Amino acid sequence: MDLKLKDKVVVVTGAAGLKGSIGETIVQALANEGAIPVIVCRNDRGFGYEKELKERGIDALFVKTDLSDHNQIKKAAESIKNKYGKIDALINNVGVNDGAGLDASVDDFMYSLKLNMVSFFAMTKFCLPMLKKAKGTILNIGSKVALTGQGGTSGYAASKGGVLGLTREWAVDLIKFGIRSNAIIIAESWTPAYKAWIETLDNGEEKLKSIVKKIPFENRMTTPQEIADQCLFTISEKSSHTTGQFIIVDGGYVHLDRSLLTE
Repeated sequence: MDLKLKDKVVVVTGAAGLKGSIGETIVQALANEGAIPVIVCRNDRGFGYEKELKERGIDALFVKTDLSDHNQIKKAAESIKNKYGKIDALINNVGVNDGAGLDASVDDFMYSLKLNMVSFFAMTKFCLPMLKKAKGTILNIGSKVALTGQGGTSGYAASKGGVLGLTREWAVDLIKFGIRSNAIIIAESWTPAYKAWIETLDNGEEKLKSIVKKIPFENRMTTPQEIADQCLFTISEKSSHTTGQFIIVDGGYVHLDRSLLTE
């Protein structure tokens, strides 16, 4: 299926993670479709990713940005404007489950909000003129923690709940400009960060098996590629009448009947 993303300028925040992370996988999927990926992230890996993409003959840009700092976000938007003048899609992907729970300081909680939610607002605000020019689309990457809670991560839970609220608010706000706003909600996905977390546990292998067997569809974790594929479809014109939606890519983990898990 041709998603008609060729030469579309697509901004992805938090996309300079390790190879196989969700953001990096989205960027590679965009490149494979002929889109122009713009990576906005604080990690210097982005320079390497930009170089790799250009060596493949793909137009790409990395803008090093601390996404907890709205002034840096504003400068990033200006850099994108100076090079491309428009944005066809903005994928707000940054997210760190930082464990800022009730025992954390207020400053730690506020930082979590800045990184995991305020960055979504700031990126969208400063990129909006370019999105309007292209009648672009916004896609926010959310988490099941917003729907289920997790324990010990108030900042992340509040942020991701707020992201879902912003998704619907922007869908209403931006209808008049022909801009769609949706969210992808992720549960258990086998990313480098997830693997690193499992490896910190004394009973990591047992914990992983316990999680996997609770995922109803095929008893396996969602792959980053499956998330990337859903993202690309959602920002494409093949999804042209979908807005204000929470699309849950989780193998039924959050919502399906618990009786499916009975052994």
